[in-house]
Amino acid sequence: MNVEGLLRELAPQVLGFLARRHGQFDLCEDAVQEALLAAATQWPVDGVPGNPRGWLITVATRRLTDAFRSESARRRREDNLAAMAGPEELVAPGADVDETPDTDDTLTLLFLCCHPAVTPASQVALTLRAVGGLTTAEIARAFMVPEATMAPRISRAKKSIKAAGSRFELPPVAEQAERLRVVLQVLYLIFNEGYTASSGEELQRVELTAEAIRLARMLRSALPDDGEVAGLLALMLLTDSRRAARTTADGGLVPIDEQDRSLWDRAQITEGADLTLHTLQQGAVGPYQLQAAIAAVHAEAPSADATDWQQIHALYLVLEKFAPNPMVTLNRAIALAQVDGPQAGLDLLTTIEDDKNITETHRLDAVRAHLYERLGEPLKAHEHYLAAARRTTSLPEQRYLEAKADAIGVPKNG
Repeated sequence: MNVEGLLRELAPQVLGFLARRHGQFDLCEDAVQEALLAAATQWPVDGVPGNPRGWLITVATRRLTDAFRSESARRRREDNLAAMAGPEELVAPGADVDETPDTDDTLTLLFLCCHPAVTPASQVALTLRAVGGLTTAEIARAFMVPEATMAPRISRAKKSIKAAGSRFELPPVAEQAERLRVVLQVLYLIFNEGYTASSGEELQRVELTAEAIRLARMLRSALPDDGEVAGLLALMLLTDSRRAARTTADGGLVPIDEQDRSLWDRAQITEGADLTLHTLQQGAVGPYQLQAAIAAVHAEAPSADATDWQQIHALYLVLEKFAPNPMVTLNRAIALAQVDGPQAGLDLLTTIEDDKNITETHRLDAVRAHLYERLGEPLKAHEHYLAAARRTTSLPEQRYLEAKADAIGVPKNG
């Protein structure tokens, strides 16, 4: 494992140790970030220490101790520190002492980062930093915003958690199911932003999809019996298996029905499909498991023509009952068009044409354009391809949609 991968693996362990021992998540998180930066600078030059986790704990504890002792913070923290820890805890452990508890704090960290007091955008950023071990600069680059914009966002998230009086512990049992739902949503948002970047020159940001999959694996280790956790991991693996075939050599978008399936990652498909089958056999089924089942049907089809659209449409019908939203209906319209023809898909799209959650994106126009093209109505297809191209902020998607409009051969002035 390279230094970067090792640091990301150790980050939640070190933060969990400090937060459990000292409280004050915001200060502990800052201290861990400083330790990670020090390691990222020193280890490639000096080599990885024999006990890397102990090294990080030592450095982070020293940074935390400095913060506790600082003049500006002394008066308001002395009482809290005295109540939480004895004098011996103000001394950092030796780098050869591995005091990390046996418990896995990843789940606690994820719940804390996804606290309801924190906005969704900040939940994503804080999860990537505290659990993923990414620096603020790395997160800012991933979301294509200045570091000066991302840093306050993370700072506000930590302040919101502190103001809410949250302790470093799992939420009450009554709240855990809802908080887990938010955790899964945050990980899925991270994955989706990596799989199809919302803006910029690149269609994909591999570092984000890889991080989302890594965190989903960690979450499954903590909750091995949760079907939706397994479903999300399976969905990520099956979707990401197509990554190498999704772009041309110059970065252009290749739709799934035109992809070279020999480039699909068969190991990921096998793992994702096996995980999907296993979790579906366990009993209660949730939205992520259903989406994984749909992805598995796509992944296991030997060709676009051999795709079992009847099964996909049936699964979308079930998913629509579990989690009704315009994006599910949009995807069902695509499947319905494959089963009953493009007009059936267009008719279904009229049921969501007034929903701002979908009309303010490019996707409704893009699907309509595709279906009108199949229906033999080039003028309408051309109009909707251009409308979709104007709405998207992803340059690869924009170029693809404009190329589709041009290929129809209708002048841009109508």
